[in-house]
Amino acid sequence: MSEATLLWGLLFSSIGLGFFLYGKKQRAVVPLVCGLVLMIYPYFIANVLLLIGVGIVFCAVPYFLKL
Repeated sequence: MSEATLLWGLLFSSIGLGFFLYGKKQRAVVPLVCGLVLMIYPYFIANVLLLIGVGIVFCAVPYFLKL
């Protein structure tokens, strides 16, 4: 694991925590689920570019998908 993987994982996990807390407080399912995914997925992806790509996609999902 490289330093870049750790730092990107920390960044996306922090964003995920924010989405999770927002979704829990507002009782919104999409930010809650995206927050959980953003906090968990860095443990399973070792490629930095894939980590960044998946993180950007899951950060953008709550803005485009409103339920």
